Amino acid sequence: MTSTSPAPARRPHRLQGSMFTPIGEAGRAELVERRLAEAIMGGHLRAGDRLPSEADLAKTMGVAPTTVREALTSLRSRGLVVTRRGRNGGSFVSETADPLAFAREWLIASSRLTLRDLGVHYGALTVAAVRLAARRAAAGEIDAVRSRLGRLETLLDDAAPERDLPLWRQTMDDLQLEVVALSQSARLTRDQMRLQAEFSPLMRLLDTDAASRHRQSTGFRAILDAVDSGDEDAAAAATDRFVAAAVDALDALRRQLDTA
Repeated sequence: MTSTSPAPARRPHRLQGSMFTPIGEAGRAELVERRLAEAIMGGHLRAGDRLPSEADLAKTMGVAPTTVREALTSLRSRGLVVTRRGRNGGSFVSETADPLAFAREWLIASSRLTLRDLGVHYGALTVAAVRLAARRAAAGEIDAVRSRLGRLETLLDDAAPERDLPLWRQTMDDLQLEVVALSQSARLTRDQMRLQAEFSPLMRLLDTDAASRHRQSTGFRAILDAVDSGDEDAAAAATDRFVAAAVDALDALRRQLDTA
């Protein structure tokens, strides 16, 4: 039998942190399972990634080790997690986990109202953050975000191979969080991370279309320009347009998938 070497260390994606925050009194195995499944299927934990130990997960999520163990057992039965024994053992994300399939199934199962309610929540939180960012961002801070966005657009042009598309979503998530962080509100930033972890997997369904990526970058640049100029109202309006366009595109895709 051939041995499998452990997956190389990878810099954690910043949205991973939101998946391991305490879940409070509702510390049931089902909630632990759902949060880990969302992290995997959202692409924030990738195939081959090693999960924290059961003890570490129990501590950071505020539940008993037996609760984590039960959740991991269920994730293994779903084919999302595999467990390896031995010196380099532990629980790892399965090579067969498919984030796009998860997002597609969620979208098909959701109603138009559910999708738009998610958009309202996401938009309201983001608008509040960018208003503060427009008020508080220091000169030059937006320039770094623009520069990184420009490099991403150059790298992922119209002919970008599908295997590189996760980079687009991960970077766009990071850039949006960087703008929110300019609000200098730790609470808003944490809430944004949690909600973006829910919204991001759906956006990945749109990322395969080059025209959608262009619309996203154009809309995001409008937000950056408004924040950079210190115009709170323009930043809020640009954010409303950005989120509304995303929700409209997802709703159109939902109808298309539902009739397929």
